[in-house]
Amino acid sequence: MITGKINKLLREHERLKERRNPMFERNRFVKFLMYFMMIYYAGCLLLLGITLPIPMSDIYHGVPGFDVLDGWFFVIPIVDFWLRFIIQETPANQARPYSLLPISRRYLMRRYMRRAALTMGNLFWGFFLVPFAVMSVAKVLGVTGVIGWLLGWWLLIVCNSYIYLLIRALCTRKGVWVLLPLVIHVGIVLLAVLPDSNVLDMPCTDFMRGFAEWNVQSFAIAIALIVLFFRLNVKVQGAIVYDEVGKKEDVQLKHTTQMNFLNRFGIVGEYLKLEMKMRMRNKSLKNQFFMLLGCMVVFSVILYFTDIYDGVFMTNFICLYDYLCVGMATLVTIMCHEGNYMDLLMSRKESIMDLLTAKYYFNSLMLLIPFILVLPLTIIGKITIWMNIGYLIFTVGVLYPIMFQMAAYNKETLPLNAKLGAKAGSGAQNIVTLTIMFLPIGLERLCVTFLGDPWGYIVLIAFGLVGIATHHRWLRFTYHRFMKRRYVNMEGFRATRK
Repeated sequence: MITGKINKLLREHERLKERRNPMFERNRFVKFLMYFMMIYYAGCLLLLGITLPIPMSDIYHGVPGFDVLDGWFFVIPIVDFWLRFIIQETPANQARPYSLLPISRRYLMRRYMRRAALTMGNLFWGFFLVPFAVMSVAKVLGVTGVIGWLLGWWLLIVCNSYIYLLIRALCTRKGVWVLLPLVIHVGIVLLAVLPDSNVLDMPCTDFMRGFAEWNVQSFAIAIALIVLFFRLNVKVQGAIVYDEVGKKEDVQLKHTTQMNFLNRFGIVGEYLKLEMKMRMRNKSLKNQFFMLLGCMVVFSVILYFTDIYDGVFMTNFICLYDYLCVGMATLVTIMCHEGNYMDLLMSRKESIMDLLTAKYYFNSLMLLIPFILVLPLTIIGKITIWMNIGYLIFTVGVLYPIMFQMAAYNKETLPLNAKLGAKAGSGAQNIVTLTIMFLPIGLERLCVTFLGDPWGYIVLIAFGLVGIATHHRWLRFTYHRFMKRRYVNMEGFRATRK
């Protein structure tokens, strides 16, 4: 009786949670965009599920398409795992508001873990798997085979969600935990693609076929893994909630880095120190940086050792993404983290102008990291030297000025010590993100098509050099636009500050 009332109360709170968010009215465009993208990707998965079974069977000389897919089944859990960082919240975050109430912490953890297994998001891959099973599994093993195969996939997705929740919870303690799945996933992919034949093919195929044939061993392994990670999550996430409520924390004396070599640059140097210390000390920015660095390394390693992404579009996209991702993560939300102390910044004349200048210099210097990562690809000929330099200069001189314009429009404070994951951005932020991701590739293709390969990139370099040479002018322009909207922005920063 009491348990039923608690469940009803919790469900009511979950329904009201989103509508009571102060960003509800502002994020309607984002919600529309998210629903549109979900429908779009569902359509893409449905199309793949219908069109892939026959070509897969033909390529492998009559081997059933589902056996071919099962040999590479680990690809879906890997993609699913990293997508969850964008959209899924941990049970610890959901249970935290009730941690001081007379409700069992273990009960809350178990409830939210069961809900995590039964969420509709775990069925999203069904848009691909259901038509694939109907067209491939049904021909060989009939309806019972289709049901067993799909049930096995659902169990694996649930297990994958529990693994994600465990890693996400551990990352709240130490961001370095994100390297564990990264190393494992990279190792699995390399083990499959580096040898002449996929060594994981037959073990994976036999394991997945066991679901279609209702083999008890396959189901027992999947269920055992689910139970294991369920219990680990309940224990770990319950401990995290308890530690946060009890204010249990380790205090260690740390030596403060002075960075005296930046003193020669005056106020701009002080803001450069602030930029570096923000990324070294604050969980949100530090974890974000390491995640993006890991993505750059993974893409570069895959492009270096395999020919999977040797196409023109993917080569351009990976080169551009390496240069964009770090700046895009921080500059599209420019001034949002400073919203925590915007009142202090506004108390000094010209401090915002100096801050913008320091941000531009700092993010420009950060591009040395992707330049070093892309350099081996340039040496082996996967990426031309003109493409490498062209995207580097174009990013600094054209794409960064576009992202800096968001300083005049961003008015939502982002916490400095938030856990991994972030709130959905505003409509303007999403539009700018899409623009800077696809505009350079379109412009590059247009220039290379009409002018040829190196002149097309020389045009990109010329555009970038103009932006770099005039950076004082457009930074001053951005500063004046920010000052015109300063009261509106400051009101927004205060309203969303925690």
